[in-house]
Amino acid sequence: QVQLVESGGGSVQAGGSLRLSCATSGFRLGYYTIGWFRQAPGKEREGVSSITITDGTATYASSVLGRFTISADRAKNTVYLQMNSLRPEDSAVYLCATVRNTIASITSPFNRRTYDYWGQGTQVTVSS
Repeated sequence: QVQLVESGGGSVQAGGSLRLSCATSGFRLGYYTIGWFRQAPGKEREGVSSITITDGTATYASSVLGRFTISADRAKNTVYLQMNSLRPEDSAVYLCATVRNTIASITSPFNRRTYDYWGQGTQVTVSS
């Protein structure tokens, strides 16, 4: 049974940092892509970052490039999202998702329809 559990959210001031974790189970992480998405109230769910575990290829949305870093610890079956220089507009529920590597996971890593499994999310609130 595929499971994704996010943690690490919280409340920080602008300029602060948080590290989110996506703990995975029920599948061999090495064959999958993990994506991080976020959804603020009244807004569409948007892709933030993704990583192809096989070769470590990472992608980032332009809004977080240079501030966020995605990484994976295969021994712990966990993917991390290090978020630095946080801004109020980064406030949202952050969710991780996974799909076995496909053409879509390479060409459309920020399309929510690419992914088959989702976690429940963790709240991030950034105050000014």
